[in-house]
Amino acid sequence: MSRNSDILLTATAPAIWGSTYFVTTEFLPAGYPLTVAMLRALPAGLILMLLVRQLPKGIWWPRTVLLGALNFSFFWAMLFVSAYRLPGGVAATVGAIQPLIVLGLSRAVIGTSVRPLSVLAGLAGIGGVALLVLTPAAHLDPIGIAAGLAGAVSMAFGTVLSRHWQPPVPPLTFTAWQLTAGGLLLVPVALFFEPALPVPSAQNLLGFVYLGGIGAAATYIVWFRGLSRLDPATVSPLGFLSPLVAVIVGWALLSQDLSPLQGIGMVVILASVWLSQWAQSAPAATSVKRRAATPFAARP
Repeated sequence: MSRNSDILLTATAPAIWGSTYFVTTEFLPAGYPLTVAMLRALPAGLILMLLVRQLPKGIWWPRTVLLGALNFSFFWAMLFVSAYRLPGGVAATVGAIQPLIVLGLSRAVIGTSVRPLSVLAGLAGIGGVALLVLTPAAHLDPIGIAAGLAGAVSMAFGTVLSRHWQPPVPPLTFTAWQLTAGGLLLVPVALFFEPALPVPSAQNLLGFVYLGGIGAAATYIVWFRGLSRLDPATVSPLGFLSPLVAVIVGWALLSQDLSPLQGIGMVVILASVWLSQWAQSAPAATSVKRRAATPFAARP
């Protein structure tokens, strides 16, 4: 598969994540963010574990726990804290700093060069998200901002380390390990901080199936596959597509208004994603060709 095809396939993951905002608000009971996060990760992880029937070995036990915490447990917990304490626009804008953090971590951990155009694309993406979702009346809560930044750093570390360590298993197995670990880590947290979930309705169950099956299992298989073939600095900016899709879904399904500024924000986001891919294209293409000769399971 060509590099452009890999990028397009990987981009479907954050695009689908954009729909989870609609599913969460319209299909799931309110007030149970940690329980919802746990039920999004753990059942999907256990089902995938039944399919792959393979446990981590050796050093991959602690690595799986750490990556499960970074990519799921801690990231989702901080995401919900930020979302509850900040207006959605502020939370999304704070989280949009993640691609810039990935650039710095990729340089420190993997040795990837930081290209000025990639930095410019990251800044443009943050500006586009701000235009898309930020309102003049939005207030700033220090704890919410700190949680949003912590979540962005957590996901950035998870993204870079997932690429750096390169598991000796296919993306399906890698996803199963992390979802299961992340879900198990969330169980005691959800039980301690939240009351018991009420008996779910048919609508609730449909929402959980979508979030777990599509919004977690399927999309993260695609996401980790992309990280196995592309540089983190190439993959991370695709996350800007998530708030873009969320706004489009809200407009299409909830009759939410779209202002001219939001339209400009959409254009800026798409331009920043294109610019980030163009800035990384030459080295990434070379890297992918070189790695393509080595089977995934045989890579270090």
